[in-house]
This record gives sequence, structure tokens and C-alpha cells, in this order.
Amino acid sequence: MHLALNVIAAEEPQGGVAGWATDLVDRFGGPGAGLAIALENLFPPLPSEIILPLTGFAASQGVLSLVSALFWTTLGSVVGAVALYGIGAVFGRERMHALWAKLPLVKASDLVRTEEWFARHGTKAILLGRMVPVFRSLISVPAGVERMPMPTFVALTTVGSLIWNTALVMAGYLLGDQWDTVGAYVGIVSKVVLGLAVAALIFYIAIRVRSRSEGRHRRG
Repeated sequence: MHLALNVIAAEEPQGGVAGWATDLVDRFGGPGAGLAIALENLFPPLPSEIILPLTGFAASQGVLSLVSALFWTTLGSVVGAVALYGIGAVFGRERMHALWAKLPLVKASDLVRTEEWFARHGTKAILLGRMVPVFRSLISVPAGVERMPMPTFVALTTVGSLIWNTALVMAGYLLGDQWDTVGAYVGIVSKVVLGLAVAALIFYIAIRVRSRSEGRHRRG
């Protein structure tokens, strides 16, 4: 294993996330890759678009098998998602409503509508959300708050994670020492998704401010 990792060390920088992930895979093999992805779920700033292709590259060098890479990274995804689900479940609906009531520019009815939407579309949100950068981690929290049945949550998370992980691990496996190009393209998608989310939030706040301003004007 160490001989194979020396090939990676010669090709890739050992600093930052790449070096950290390389060290985990070097030390622990598949379980190390799984641990890296579990932590990526808990701390979204750790990018799966670096960890997964690098794991695929390691598999192409014989550091671990491709089956092991897919199994452990998917298991890590599920473990991380279940931890976030637990946070949402512990936080609970009542605390969420209490916190929501203290926030400016929002109404209790907004949260109720969000809950109703999740009740109707939660399964699709979990499945597809696991394949969307940034939201692939965050989507687990409302699932916990709404107490989605655990078997359903785990099944959807496993399927969505397996699809996402397979795509990125296989890309790294096939691209070899060019694995880092995967991160560049997925990184662009992540920025676009995050930008759209921020734009939607700004638009929502602007609408709420305007609505309140018009309401005060009519009362005046």
C-alpha cells in the first residue's frame, strides 16, 4: 500500500484537503476514505469533489480496490448523514418553531408551508439532494426535524450517495493523475448552486421587506 501511495505522493501536493485525504487512505485504506467522507458530510467545507476522485485515483494505483472505495465512501456518507439527521431530530420541531419566531422578516406560516412541502416531496428531496453539492449535507437536518422514518431516510441516502460517489470515484479512477480536474468542474457547479441559493434568499428577504413596508404604509 505504501509503495502505491508513494506514486500519489509524487504526483499530488500533500498539503490541504488532498494531503489530508491521501494520508487517511494511506494509513487506513477503505475505512480511511469512509472516515474522510463522513467528516465531509458533517463539515461541508471539506469538498467531496476532491476526496472522492482522489480515492478513485488511489484505487487505480492499487492502494485499495474499487469495490472497497465505493463501499466505504458510501458507508461514510450514510454515517455522516445519519449524524446530521440526529441533530435535526434532537433539535426538534418545537425548538425550530421557537427559533423561527425570533427571526426577522419571516412568519410562522412560512415554516408551516416548508414543512408541508417536505412532507409531500421529502423523499425526492433526500434522494436528489444527495447529488447536489452543498445541499447533500444540509438536507439531512430537516429530515431529522420532520422525523422521516429512519429506514426510508437511510435507503434514500444510500442510493443517492452511491450514485454521487460512484460518479466521482470512477472519474478519479479513469482519469488517473488528472483526477483533480474533476474537482475543478464540480467546484464550478457548487459555486453556481450556492450562488443561486444566496440569490433566492436575497430575493425572498427583499420581498418580505417590501411587503412589510407596504403594510405599514397602508395602515398609516
